Amino acid sequence: MGRPRVAALLAAALCVAACASSAVARDGVPDKKHELARHGARLDARKARPDGAAHRFGIIGHSFAVPGDTRFKKALADTNDSSLAFVVVTGIKGVQEPCGDKLYQERRELLERARRPVIVLPAGSDWTECRNTAGRTNAAERLNRMRELFHGEPESLGAKKLPLTRLSTSPRFRSYAENAHWTVDRVMYATVNLPANNNHYLAAAGRNSEYEDRQVATRFWLNRLFTLARRDKVDAIVLFSEGDLKPLAEPTGLRSLLRRAPATFDGFASARKQVQALAQRFGGKVLLVDSAALPKNGHPAIEWRENVGHLSVGGEAVEVDVRPGEKNLFRLKEAGE
Repeated sequence: MGRPRVAALLAAALCVAACASSAVARDGVPDKKHELARHGARLDARKARPDGAAHRFGIIGHSFAVPGDTRFKKALADTNDSSLAFVVVTGIKGVQEPCGDKLYQERRELLERARRPVIVLPAGSDWTECRNTAGRTNAAERLNRMRELFHGEPESLGAKKLPLTRLSTSPRFRSYAENAHWTVDRVMYATVNLPANNNHYLAAAGRNSEYEDRQVATRFWLNRLFTLARRDKVDAIVLFSEGDLKPLAEPTGLRSLLRRAPATFDGFASARKQVQALAQRFGGKVLLVDSAALPKNGHPAIEWRENVGHLSVGGEAVEVDVRPGEKNLFRLKEAGE
């Protein structure tokens, strides 16, 4: 077979592959422009970092125990290192700070100046404790305002953008834009709105509508994440929430059947059991990261039970090295590294 004929056959094969890929994109992707943008970002990431190479991400725990943004600004400055793939921020204000648009906008502008991609995870102090001038709760209205300011685009905040896929792209859950997922190398990352104050469960008569509606959205979101993770054959899933699900405390097997019912309602129980059940059917690791308060003189540390890991960072800024393909997949950055 002559060289011209070989070249012609190769060109035809490439054309068929390209046309097939285009057909799949037309038939299987509802939001073509968004998917193309995500695909381009993945290609850029692979050019900069070979598939399976290590990367690093940052987490800024809730930094507003004292009103004001001094600690927050310092934490953001410390995460400007270009080696960080992204930074997740838990909360944008303290419980003693006002819930008005002015403060929200100031914190948004602060985050937009960060050099690395920043993903905001709402904290309970951002919305659940907010009240109007008559003293009545306006938590749902404030959460919706946060969604508009911090979660309104299909990408992160910060000077460098990172494409995100939000739960709000699903018609049934258009309100839940704060829940987002993205992938770096072979690891899927996702935020889940589970605030620290018992998941905003209110022990009051009648229907606890905000909590119950968000529970439905959370169940759908977690199922989708694990389905996508299995399809894409990722090495691990990392879930960020403010509240501590206590994923390693839930008994399994016979112990779970013999356990007494808790004296008070656990607002995280449903999500915890779902994550554990999904993790058992998932071939990779599942790391849950939250900003629950650390014990006195305690420090952030990753604890594992089988393939489920847990990391609480409190109000600290922490960096995690990720090494796909290695047994020690996640490693906290040591001081001075």
